[in-house]
Amino acid sequence: MDKRIELLSPAGDLERLKVTLLYGADAVYIGGEKYSLRANATNFSIDEIREGCNFAHKLGKRVHLTLNIVFHNEDMDGVKEYIKEVVDAGIDAFIVSDPFIISYIKENYPKVEVHLSTQNSTTNYKTVEYFGNEGVDRVVLARELSKKEIKDIIDKTNVDIEVFIHGAMCTCFSGRCALSNYVTNRDANRGGCAQVCRFAFKTDNDKDFTMATKDMNMSRYIGDLIDIGVTSMKVEGRMRSLYYLATVIGTYRAIIDNYYDGTLTEDLMSVFEERLNRVANRETTSHYFLGKADYTDQYYTGRVEISNQDYLGQVISYDSSSKLLKFYERNYFEVGDLIEVFTPYGKHIQFVLEKLYNEDMESLDVARHPDNIYYLYLDTEFEISEYSMIKIVRRKSHE
Repeated sequence: MDKRIELLSPAGDLERLKVTLLYGADAVYIGGEKYSLRANATNFSIDEIREGCNFAHKLGKRVHLTLNIVFHNEDMDGVKEYIKEVVDAGIDAFIVSDPFIISYIKENYPKVEVHLSTQNSTTNYKTVEYFGNEGVDRVVLARELSKKEIKDIIDKTNVDIEVFIHGAMCTCFSGRCALSNYVTNRDANRGGCAQVCRFAFKTDNDKDFTMATKDMNMSRYIGDLIDIGVTSMKVEGRMRSLYYLATVIGTYRAIIDNYYDGTLTEDLMSVFEERLNRVANRETTSHYFLGKADYTDQYYTGRVEISNQDYLGQVISYDSSSKLLKFYERNYFEVGDLIEVFTPYGKHIQFVLEKLYNEDMESLDVARHPDNIYYLYLDTEFEISEYSMIKIVRRKSHE
């Protein structure tokens, strides 16, 4: 194991980029204001790409830019100029699917890596071999492959391989969706996905039916991916919340590090699974990794999405002399609740909340106004930095 596997995180804006890198991602993938498959995300201006790259590079980490829409004639206007702008801003790699874009980047910017997007639906070693010969540095495999198929591709090629490990899955093959176009006239392959697969359709017997898949969760199989030689593990979710990304990236960072250190026990794995389950809003599965997935492995029935109220707030600062933690509130909580502060460097501190104050330092029993600033008392010797998160563990009894 000469080179450790890369943990690749999504980032929908500059704040998410910073949070995911601080919580342990080795690299992030982002979308610019053009040519990205997440048109509804905040996305990055050129100045924000430059700032994000500078932040990442100071940490010794990388930034990848998605340029993976299905290009139509009108999309080609200005694409060369845009590529130059983002290269000058410091981008490390492009995630692409169009053959012309691949060749143009390799010919004009050979020092910048080109990664073949999962939108290309790559499922065999010959295709990987072909694109490797065309100068592609990495292939993001289709999400419908088993462990055996992934290993065969790695064994038979010399191209870096990236796979998805966590997040929402598309009903259509590796994201090549026509449903959104047909039902809403929004092109999913050009960044306008309306998530029609999650709509509730009526069947002949008047029951609700949805085509949406369960989310992917590969936490149990990280060791397998490392052992077969995967280069990068990718988390989905450029439109996910800061709390979700901090939890998911921080947990996978811990799983990876413990696996390499030989300390990933079953008890510890159960703790990590519980953390991931607390931020999940749909059922999860490993999909095709163990073999061909059937209906029960892939699809959930009904609208079982869960509104997550665990996230209580984001830390602004901690004063070790007064023991006061300053934070933005996100959800209701009160004195007597068992809460947890978790930090970007992996420390989790649980305590019963005893003292709570507003900005005027008036004592409170309840924090009930989201986006307001509050203070809580926490006596700890551990460093609590900006971007630490606060979550509920157990509500106090009202008996």
